[in-house]
Amino acid sequence: MPINSLLQREAFDAELVAMLGDVFEDVLKTLGLVDRADPLTEMVARRVIDLARAGVRDREHLKYLTMQAFQGGART
Repeated sequence: MPINSLLQREAFDAELVAMLGDVFEDVLKTLGLVDRADPLTEMVARRVIDLARAGVRDREHLKYLTMQAFQGGART
């Protein structure tokens, strides 16, 4: 699932949308997820968006927190 379809429902500016898409792609690559039909890809997208809604705007921190959610780490 591309993150763009989920981001259309959000009130993020274009620059943030682009950054969130990049983070999403980075996380998928790091996790080795290539099948866009895999439900885990949507979970990754939703996590990235949830963190952005919570105010996380630093690209590296956003990627770190998203990765932690899928590697059994802390979720804050």
